[in-house]
Amino acid sequence: QVQLVESGGGLVQAGGSLRLSCAASERAFSNYAMGWFRQAPGKEREFVTTISGAGISTDYIESVRGRFTISRDNAKRTVYLQMNSLKPGDTAVYYCAASTIRYSRDEYKYTYWGQGTQVTVSS
Repeated sequence: QVQLVESGGGLVQAGGSLRLSCAASERAFSNYAMGWFRQAPGKEREFVTTISGAGISTDYIESVRGRFTISRDNAKRTVYLQMNSLKPGDTAVYYCAASTIRYSRDEYKYTYWGQGTQVTVSS
């Protein structure tokens, strides 16, 4: 059982930045592809970005490409999401997730999920 704990959410003005962190309990952290997903009020959860176990490959949803950056530190068993130029449309609960399968946009490929952290962007 892998436990994931997100942190770093909060309230920020449009154009601002936030950095989310997700700490994992799993020692073999590098064996897991990691993803960030988000769910806005009244909407379904959507894929945001993912990173391979070694941190070499990444993928982003088009709406955040160039503004968000995913990274990981396997020694610290932590994945990060740097979010710049935030927009009100980025307001959501952000979840990190771990997958033993190759990094993917498909949330059903992810076995373990964190509890989520709220990000609110004011206009």
